[in-house]
Amino acid sequence: MKRILIYSHDTFGLGNIRRMLEVARHLVQASPAVSVLVVTGSPMLHAFRLPPRIDYLKLPCLSRNVDGHYGARSLNLSLGATVKMRANLLKSAIEDFEPDLIVVDKKPFGVEDELCGAFEALSSHTRRPKLALLLRDILDSPEATTRVWRKNGCFEAIEAYYDQVLVVGDPAVFDLRHEYDFPPFCAAKVAFCGYIGREPGREARADVRRRLEVQGAEPLLLVTTGGGEDGYGLVDTCLRGLEAMPHAERPRTHIVCGPEMGASQRQDVMARATALPQLSVQEFSDDMMSLIAASDVVVAMGGYNTVCELLTSRRRAIIVPRVKPGLEQCIRAERMAALGLLRMLHPQGLGASTLMGAVLAELHAVRSGTPLRAWDALDGLAGTTRELLGLLDLEPAPAPADDTAADALPAHARRAATAEPRWHA
Repeated sequence: MKRILIYSHDTFGLGNIRRMLEVARHLVQASPAVSVLVVTGSPMLHAFRLPPRIDYLKLPCLSRNVDGHYGARSLNLSLGATVKMRANLLKSAIEDFEPDLIVVDKKPFGVEDELCGAFEALSSHTRRPKLALLLRDILDSPEATTRVWRKNGCFEAIEAYYDQVLVVGDPAVFDLRHEYDFPPFCAAKVAFCGYIGREPGREARADVRRRLEVQGAEPLLLVTTGGGEDGYGLVDTCLRGLEAMPHAERPRTHIVCGPEMGASQRQDVMARATALPQLSVQEFSDDMMSLIAASDVVVAMGGYNTVCELLTSRRRAIIVPRVKPGLEQCIRAERMAALGLLRMLHPQGLGASTLMGAVLAELHAVRSGTPLRAWDALDGLAGTTRELLGLLDLEPAPAPADDTAADALPAHARRAATAEPRWHA
C-alpha cells in the first residue's frame, strides 16, 4: 500500500480544500493500492464526506483578510506561534506517516514557509518521498505572481525538491509557464492536466426543483459565493436588484450564503428573504452540483471550483469576480468570457440594476434556446491521477471499454497536439 500525504492550502474560502479532496477521492477510486492523509487547517473539512482509505489531520486555522494578511483564526496566539505549531505538526506527520508521495497545494513552501523544516529534514532520509506541486490554472496577475515567486525562492524550491508541477488548467486559456516567466528548469517539470470536471450531483434536477417549490418550467436563478467570507457584497447587490423589481418580473431565486459568511450578514440575508416570496436561502451545501443542475442561470464569484462546476453543468453564468487581494478570479473570468463560456461583470461600481439587467438577458437567452458554447476539456482529475500514480509507478484502474486510445494518453500530452481551446456550441 502506497501512502500519499496531501497538504492543502487553507487560509481563505473552501476552494482549495474542495479541490484537494476531489483529487484524494479520485486517487483512491483509481487505485486500490493507495491511502491518503489530507493535512489542512480548513475549518469546514468535517463537513465533507470522506471515502475509505482517506483520513485527515487538522491544523490550527489561519485566516487571511482582503488585503492578503494572515493571522490566527481561532486561537489566542500570534501568527508566528500558530505557524510554528502548524510547522511542527506537519514535520511530525511526514516523519510518522512516511509517505511515498507528498502533494503540495499552491505554495511550494506552504503558508508562511511552514513546510521548510519538513523539507529540510527529508534530505537526511534514506527513502525520500516523491514531491508534486499542484497549481490551479491561475494564481494571480503575472506581475504579482512573478514578483512573489522570485522573492520567496519558489522557483528554487521547485528545482531542489519537486519532481513534478501539475496544473489543473489548459494552456489554451492560461499558460503559466510563459505568463509567469518560469525558468527552463521549472517549465520542464510542468504538466497540464486539464480543468477539473465535476461528478453529477446526488439529486435529480426535478427533485431539487420540487424541494425548492419551483413551479413547473419556471426559471430558477441560483446565487452562490463559494465559502461566502467576502460574498455578502454580491448577495446584497442581488437582493437590492430583486427588491426593486416588480413582483411579476422577479425570477424565482435561491441563495447559498456560504458557511463563512458573517453571522450578522447571513441574518440580514435571511430577514430580507422573508419579504420576497420568490426567494429561498440556505447557509451551505455540500452538493452544489445538484443545485446548479436545477438552476437555469447562476450568479457567482469566479473561484476555480465554481467555474469548473459551471463548465461541467453547462449553465449560463454571470461571474462577478473577486479583485482583492489578487486578480486570479478576474483574469479567469475575462479569459472565459472572451471564449463565450460565461458573462463577466466587474465588481467595481457594479449596481443592482446592471446586475439584474444581465440576469434578465441570460434568462431570455434560456427561454429562446440560444446555444451556449461549452468547454469539454474537463478531464483534470483523470490527468492529475495519472501523473501522481505515475510518480509511484502505479497504473490507474482500467478505463471503461468505450474509452478511445487517445483517452489513455496523459491529459497534457493530448492537449499538446492543439493550441486551440476545445469548445463547441
